[in-house]
Amino acid sequence: MKNIGPPVYSQIALDIAVRIARGELKENTKISGRSKMASEYNVSPETIRRSFQLLQDMKIIEVLQSSGAIIKSRDNALKYIERNNIGDDFRNLKRELNTLLKERSNMDKRINEIVGQIIDYSERYRNIKPLYTLEFEIPENSSILKKSITETKFWQNTGATIVAIKRSDDIILSPGPHFVFEPHDIIVVTGDMGIAQRIQDLIKNCDQ
Repeated sequence: MKNIGPPVYSQIALDIAVRIARGELKENTKISGRSKMASEYNVSPETIRRSFQLLQDMKIIEVLQSSGAIIKSRDNALKYIERNNIGDDFRNLKRELNTLLKERSNMDKRINEIVGQIIDYSERYRNIKPLYTLEFEIPENSSILKKSITETKFWQNTGATIVAIKRSDDIILSPGPHFVFEPHDIIVVTGDMGIAQRIQDLIKNCDQ
């Protein structure tokens, strides 16, 4: 058989207790009469009367003979909530909220750190030209054949730094100044965008 849950008056009583526990409704203050509360919860005044009676039995409110009720005890409201098995839910939600707030604080802090680093890098490298890595094959009758890196004044003439030389199946990393160029060597260089034309001019054929 399907569980239809607690009666409406009990649900309303619990909701009022929650509002008292949250401080929305203060101790020693008056809450609205049955007609107004009935309109607020869209139920009959009789349902509100039963809700008030339940809360009065729990010593949470005191029903007035004239109209409405006086809130007597927030502590009793909390006890009533716990008895209805939602106290743990409140505590869990509060813990989860605190965890999320801490995570958000840490995330905001990290975002600020990253933004600061980006700004720092932008300022530091604003005037530095980007570097490119390019490859050039030395033709068979290049003007730099049988010459060392020092003899060709490679860096002085091109502004490029030789990262490696590919020779057949070998890769020579960071060749020294006495490295001698051979036909079909592939020079791997890094530098600004202007190095391409300068290197082409340096390694061009002797008969060009």
